[in-house]
Parts: sequence; structure tokens; C-alpha cells
Amino acid sequence: MSAAAGALPGTPFPLGATPEVGGTNFALASGGEAVELCLFDADGTERRVALTEYDAGVWHGFVPAVGPGQAYGYRVAGPYEPARGLRYNPAKLLLDPYARAITGEVRFGPEVLGHDPDDPDRPSGLDSAAYVPRSLVVDPTFAERAARRPRYRYADTVVYEVHVKGFTAAHPDVPAAIRGTYAGLAHEAALAHLVALGVTTVELLPVHHSVPEAFLPERGLTNYWGYNTIGYFAPHAGYSAAVRQGRPGDQVAEFQSMVDAVHAAGLELVLDVVFNHTAEGNHLGPTLCHRGIDNAAFYRLDPADRRRYLDTTGCGNSLNVADPFTLQMIMDSLRYWVTEMRVDGFRFDLAPTLAREQGGFDRLAAFFDLVAQDPVVSQAKLIAEPWDVGQSDSYDLGRFPPLWREWNGRYRDTMRDFWRSHGGLLGEFATRFAGSSDLYRRGRGRRPTASVNLITVHDGFSLTDLVSYDVKHNEANGEHNRDGTDDNRSWNCGVEGPTTDAAVLELRARQQRALLTTLMLSFGVPMLLGGDELGRTQRGNNNGYCQDGPLTWFDWTDIDEGLLAFTRRLIAFRRAHPVFRRNRFLSGADWRRLRWYTPAGTIVTGTEWADPAAHSVAVYLDGVDAPDRAPDGTLLVDDDFLVLVNAWWEALDFVVPPIREAQVWEAEIDTFDPEAQRGKLIAGDRVRVGSRSVLVLRGPMKAADAARDDTAGG
Repeated sequence: MSAAAGALPGTPFPLGATPEVGGTNFALASGGEAVELCLFDADGTERRVALTEYDAGVWHGFVPAVGPGQAYGYRVAGPYEPARGLRYNPAKLLLDPYARAITGEVRFGPEVLGHDPDDPDRPSGLDSAAYVPRSLVVDPTFAERAARRPRYRYADTVVYEVHVKGFTAAHPDVPAAIRGTYAGLAHEAALAHLVALGVTTVELLPVHHSVPEAFLPERGLTNYWGYNTIGYFAPHAGYSAAVRQGRPGDQVAEFQSMVDAVHAAGLELVLDVVFNHTAEGNHLGPTLCHRGIDNAAFYRLDPADRRRYLDTTGCGNSLNVADPFTLQMIMDSLRYWVTEMRVDGFRFDLAPTLAREQGGFDRLAAFFDLVAQDPVVSQAKLIAEPWDVGQSDSYDLGRFPPLWREWNGRYRDTMRDFWRSHGGLLGEFATRFAGSSDLYRRGRGRRPTASVNLITVHDGFSLTDLVSYDVKHNEANGEHNRDGTDDNRSWNCGVEGPTTDAAVLELRARQQRALLTTLMLSFGVPMLLGGDELGRTQRGNNNGYCQDGPLTWFDWTDIDEGLLAFTRRLIAFRRAHPVFRRNRFLSGADWRRLRWYTPAGTIVTGTEWADPAAHSVAVYLDGVDAPDRAPDGTLLVDDDFLVLVNAWWEALDFVVPPIREAQVWEAEIDTFDPEAQRGKLIAGDRVRVGSRSVLVLRGPMKAADAARDDTAGG
């Protein structure tokens, strides 16, 4: 097709490149004065087609004889006046914000800058086409769709956070050609591990197409985590085996096949999404897409100097959720990934940024309303990271609308401090263990499952490193160990880093088991960091965002088999017992009166909750009183349980409290010695709980207890 032939009128909807019979419709939302569609042949030859139709802010045209596989981009003309927030520059080839696939890499240099490096108020005249990726026309229709989507209630959900590449990049049972790819994650060896582990929901670190920050390639590094998005509709090409094999565009079908394989294994798939900022960085960053298409629409500008951006992300810019086209792009992306790509939900990075239309966090923001009203997106799992950067209200834990679940940073901090024996935390421990009612009960319609409980995540120490290092060791990142948080709340158990000291190793193993047990028995939604069950280490690096290699990949040749077996058993235990998966806050005048016992077997009193010397408590869980109901209405009755928690550095004797007449207790889980054999216990017996450990006792339900079902308040 030649430039002279032009484009037929086409339609302004849908946005993006939509292949149809006889050609492709192109539609781009932009406030520019003119738009050229740039088509690229296999040899890189560029041919330009003017889009002359303009309806309600959308430039559009139908180009005959163009179909799937066509590489393209846009050039947008208009004023270059940074002082007014306008940064149009037709010398810059721009990605389609709605591109379903992207091919090629950014080659950083002055060519990709929209401004003159010597005078940022002047436009650059250097053409960027040879230095930036291309968009690809893709037909996303995928016919297989054999697997039904599993749907797990939040109460039954166990989340597993993992990186697509790092999970299988070194997996010996995955064929080398597909390691570290979508196809690799879909391989039976990878899925078998997840199924055997017992998790229900795989949460992938960002898979939207991303590019690294310019300074990372200069250091021989890259943005491994992928929190630097440039394409909200495109699966990242670097994770595609098909792209490796020379088939650009096939990453879409490969991703869809992976989703089907995950579903067929009985697992949900949730995506970590980054709608708070883009890879274009601050006002001196590259012009790759949104900046050149409509800078003032896509980004929040500083009203005091519209050359600059308001940055609530720490990444140089923030998306402008007050603009209707930006909101539409976000909602269209979410809907696309649920419908065409068949994912089951999203975790929103720095989510408060999405609710800052006027600057402050607003739980009534338009974005929340749009999500709640959308018949597709509202049915997906929605998880917020409830904090962003640098604002007086940046920590918005507990403030999200009822539809949302939240990463619970208070839970993480409390449990880390409690198990390194910090004093005065008994009441805080109990609050977090019981579902954080102080954060979520006050919100209309919220449940304990509003809390996504976590001990470790990708951002920070792995579980092994949490008990092996007092301080971060990020020297490999090239920033002189200045990057990454210093607030690790970790404890090295007496030796910094690797050791052969048997006593230290045993203590570290015990600490890991205690933390995992606390996580899996707490009310809420537990989230496990991928690799923690294997003993994965990053050698003290708590900010592995730029490390794409053995430091961050799973090492399948060095597995802590004992920890893996214990984690599998623990997750199976949670899934077998609904009393630990409560979907409602426990009833009663005050949760602290709901059978919390001292080691002496007496009810914990008000003053004892704040005792700085108190590091131990027994939690009684009644499996019959007021049980939840299954979807079919069945009462989810269970055995009774006593969870004896000892964060003291010495063993303690607990007295079994007199809960029910003739109640007999049997040991189920002992984190001090998982293989220990214990006899049966009754009220008044003393039981030794090892230092820094948890002992779970089960009181089997009797016929008389089961008869209480009819009167239980379900």
C-alpha cells in the first residue's frame, strides 16, 4: 500500500488496530493537529498514511490490504510547547497505546528524546524510527479455550506470586527452548510443582510489555521485574518462546495457551498491573508513546510548571486518571485481559495513584466507580497495593472500596517483628491473625478476606534471606547499596549470610516454619512469595528488580526438601479446615474475649495484651460455633483447634485450657520439630512448646458437637 493511496474513513471505535475483512481499521485518541500511520515492510522501509478522519478526539482510518503481522507506528504533529504541557513531535515514531503486540527494543540515545538535550524547551529534530519498537497488528481470536476457568472464593484462595521468566529459566525438566517463557510456565513440570504445592492462584509479576530505564543497559542490567510498562495490551515479547524462534506477534497466542494450561491445572491466573506510571519517565525521559500522542491527557502535570510531572510513583510520572481517554485506556485494557486473554484478576501496583483525580486519595474516585459498574472487570479478583509515594495520604491501607482486597503491610510488619521477639506486640499479633478487623470491619461490607496477608513479596528479602540477613546487600545493582529499603525487620539468627553453623541453620529453619504457619493459619487471603517454599535466596539483595540471572531465578538444583514438604503439608492443612478460612469476622462483644489464652491457660486480660514481656498466646478456634456456609448452603463445620504460639526464645509449658468437658487434643503441626510424636492431651495437661515455634492441637469433632449444626448461626 503506498502513501498516496491514503486511507478510507474507517471508524473511531474500537481504538487500536483492528483487522477486518479486506484490511485493518486504525484508531488513535490524540489531541494532535495531524496523525500519520507509519507502516513498515520487513526490510524496515517506512510508508506513511495520513489519517484524515477526526471524530470526538479520535483519528481513524481503514487501510485496505493490511492484516495481522503488519508492523506500524504513529507520528503526531502539533505544538511543541512544554510550558503548556504540549510535546508533539512528528520526528518521533510512537507506539500505539492499544497495540496487542510489540516487536523490537529501545536503543537509548538522543534520538529517542522528544526534546533537544541542549535546550529541553525546543523539539528534537532527530528521527527515532530506527531506535524504537514497532506495534504489530494482531488478531487476538483464539479458538482452543478448552479449559473452564476455576473460581475460588477469596476465603479459599492461596496466592503464589512469581515471575514468568525466573520460575522456569533454570528448570531442568522444562525444555531449554521454552525455559523462562509463557510456554515454559505452561509446561507440565512447572504446573506440577504448583499443583503439588496446593496454591490456588498464580499471581504473575508484570507481563505488559515493558522497557528498561535508560541507565540500566549502561550498567549491563535491565528492568527484570517489569514495572516499567509501555504497552498495556501487549504481552511482554521477552517472555515468549515464539518470539525467540523468530515469530513476532505470536506471543499473544502463546500467552493465551499458557492461560488455558493454568486453568486446566485447576489454577487461577492474576496479573500484576502498573497503571500508575509508564516507562517514559520524567520530563527528560524518552518519547516512546503516550508523551508524544497527548502528553497533557496521559500524565498529571505540575500546575506550577507544566513542563514537569506530578510524581506519586517515584518513577518520574503519574498517569492522569482525571482524563476520560486515560481512564478509558485503563478500563479497556482490564476488560481485554479478562475477555480475550482470559485472566482471572489483577493486583494493582501503587493503587492509590489511580484514585488521585484532584491530588488526594478518594475512595469515591471515578476509576473505582467504573470498575464497580463494569460487568466484566467487577467480577475479576481485584487486589490493591494500598500505598504510593511521597504524599501525606500515601499509606491508604483499609481505605479501599468494598469490592477490593488489599496487601496488608501492617500484617507483614507485625508478624516479622513478633517472630524476632520484639515486645509489646501480643495484641497487634492477635488483631492481624484474626483478620485485621481494625482496618476492614469498619468498612461497609468488608470481610477478613479484604486482607491479603503476606510475609515476603518480590520487593524485599525472600523468606530465607529474611532469617539470614540483618541488612541488605545490593552491591550488584551498581548503586553502592543505596537502593532498596533499610526497614527489613529481619533477623540473621546470629550470623550474617551463609553459614555452616548447625545451630544457626536449625534456628533459621524454625523461624521460616513459624512464619509460614502463622501466614497460613491467619484469617484473610495468604500470599506466598514464589520460591520461599524451596529456600530460594538472593544472597541478601532486597531489590532484585534489575537482576535477570541466577541471583533472582529459581535454583531447582538446590531445593530445601524439608521446607518444601512442610509448606505443602501446611497449605493442605489450611485447605482442609474451614475454621482457618473464615469468611466473616468472629462474632462477640470484643474479639479479644474470643478464647485467647495465656500459657497458664487463663483468658488474656486487657493489661496483658500490652505487656512488653508477653511473647506467647494460645488461640482457640471453635469449629462448630457460627460456621460459614459453602456455596450450596452446607455449614462448614470443623474440628476445634488450639494454636499455641511461642515467640519467646526459650521453650514454654502451656496449660491446656478447660474448653469443653472431656475434650481430647491431638498434635497436628509442630514447627519446632515437624516429625515429633506427641500423646493425646486433655484440659489441665501441660504441653511443652519449643522456643520460637507454633504447636497446633486438634480437638476432633464428636457426634454431640456435630448436632450443634442445626443451631449454629451460619
